Amino acid sequence: MTLEEAARLLATVSDTPHLDARLLHEYAPDAATFAACVERRLSHEPVAYITGTRGFWTIDLDVSPAVLIPRPDSETLIDAALAHFRKSGPKRILDLGTGSGALLLAALDLWPNATGVGIDASEAALAVAQTNAARIAPGRADMRPGDWTQGLDEAFDLVLCNPPYVEDQAELDPQVRNHEPASALFAGPDGLDAYRALAPQLARVTAGIACIEIGWTQAGAVTAMLEKEGFAVTCRQDLAGRDRCLVAAKK
Repeated sequence: MTLEEAARLLATVSDTPHLDARLLHEYAPDAATFAACVERRLSHEPVAYITGTRGFWTIDLDVSPAVLIPRPDSETLIDAALAHFRKSGPKRILDLGTGSGALLLAALDLWPNATGVGIDASEAALAVAQTNAARIAPGRADMRPGDWTQGLDEAFDLVLCNPPYVEDQAELDPQVRNHEPASALFAGPDGLDAYRALAPQLARVTAGIACIEIGWTQAGAVTAMLEKEGFAVTCRQDLAGRDRCLVAAKK
């Protein structure tokens, strides 16, 4: 199977068929494996799960179906943190719902003198995060099991969080709904359940700012929750101009 043949087939399931074909071709050691990878992609399996890797910010992450695939939209949180801390950077970073470790490890790669903690309720996700941490930021990232901030007795300069925020009945692409972990996607009928749990907990663990990802229609609702807890909140847009990150600073 040639690259062009693969791209023609993948155009039925992907908006980026030529890119998908190239990534799968680069990953596959031989023609048979390439054909098998194309078949997997035709069943809507994401390329990142087939190859086991995904680029994010300046780092390459191992990924598996245990973790949400890191997306460029989430880089808005790192941009927001960089705008606030500049080159000096935070010293201590907390990543709530760390998944693959993408946000924490991107921040640690950006600020080499920082250390951090990543929290996730999923043991399978933590295993992925720990593997990534050992390779990208050895000795600087402590990946721990936990339920959001429960058990933490420290306030951090920077808190990062990409919680689940999709409505339970939302229509999603099959490659998302059928392959990515539901616990990292869905958050109740209105998609706000995770924010309701998080907002009252954030002040205790935030010494500086918290950068929180939101769905593009959720800025007003989540801002109100954070302001109720005493935060001053600003909103930053992603590259498509959609509301994507709330920056919450303690007053």
